[in-house]
Amino acid sequence: MSGTGRVVYLEDLDASDAVFKKTEKQDSPKAEVGSTDAAVTVATKVTIGEAKSSAPATLKRQLTLMDMFSTASATAGPASKKIKLASSSTASSVGSMSNSSSGSAKSLNSIPFSLSAYQDTLSDEEKTLLSLECETLGKSWLKMLKDEIRKPYFLQLKRFLSDAGVKGPNDSAKSLKVYPAPRNIYSWSNLTPLGRVKVVIIGQDPYHGPGQAHGLCFSVPQGVGIPPSLRNIYTEIRSEYPEFEPPKHGNLTAWAENGVLLLNTCLTVKAGEAGSHSNKGWEEFTDRVVDVVDRYGGANLSSGTGGRGRGIVFLAWGAWAAKRVAKLDKKRHLILSSAHPSPLSASRGFFGNGHFKKANKWLEEKYGSEGRVDWCKL
Repeated sequence: MSGTGRVVYLEDLDASDAVFKKTEKQDSPKAEVGSTDAAVTVATKVTIGEAKSSAPATLKRQLTLMDMFSTASATAGPASKKIKLASSSTASSVGSMSNSSSGSAKSLNSIPFSLSAYQDTLSDEEKTLLSLECETLGKSWLKMLKDEIRKPYFLQLKRFLSDAGVKGPNDSAKSLKVYPAPRNIYSWSNLTPLGRVKVVIIGQDPYHGPGQAHGLCFSVPQGVGIPPSLRNIYTEIRSEYPEFEPPKHGNLTAWAENGVLLLNTCLTVKAGEAGSHSNKGWEEFTDRVVDVVDRYGGANLSSGTGGRGRGIVFLAWGAWAAKRVAKLDKKRHLILSSAHPSPLSASRGFFGNGHFKKANKWLEEKYGSEGRVDWCKL
């Protein structure tokens, strides 16, 4: 897909103001109450209908409070009893509807988002600090993380980065000593829309050498030497897929476009200082990214998903990555762990782990042939 126009998915589109206003009317709390009222009305009508079948034909009006408390009629008892049941079941459905407002039961594409409307809610400081996120974070991710990036810890992280010269995509310091370049910090979110995620590979830190990091873990741009860990990844793929010809470059963009989320735990690093931006807030943010994938990963992989995630594959290489996925449901997702592909540990469990074939077997069983990842295409 490189070199051609990038596919844009419905979930990644930003609704226009007009569309947003229209959607707001449908999806605002007021609209939800309206839909709940409609559900109550339907439930009541059905119940009255049931009551008619067991009560005398003279019962044609809606029951009043007097009817409910009256003991004069033997037939009124069962009818009022049924209405009570309807009320409780309706209350239950209202509860489940309010639970769905958290996002767990909503279709990914049905969740409205307008960037301009969102920006209107930001304070002046937030507009400055979050300009990079508003301009470069993929819309399918931004609409799910829009509240997260306004939390105090993330704003403090952005103040720290701003002091280091990381501001917007076009106004950062020219002699910036932070990697990757600001416009590439969220590359993963643009190349891999949330609903198209098939596999998550979790890294730790961006590469801290000049020109290496470009927003995808284990990946480097064309023309940059292939890192040792990535060479070992190529070696493992070759052992599982003998037809694989390791490329002369280390750019994994083709995987990202094919549904592989290449996510580092920390998204920035100071030049020449590995781990220098640890414990500044990135870990908490990327944990929330994993939570969002847990809920909606794979939501748009096939028509049978209904816009809701049905589980994906997590490749956790090394103890660091294993900690990040420890909380996930192993019945919902396929979680494959092994040693890290680093030359220091690859021979202690990474080589021979069979992860790439195992991932494709599981994905094909769940989503059909379109769920597979073409690991050989780079």
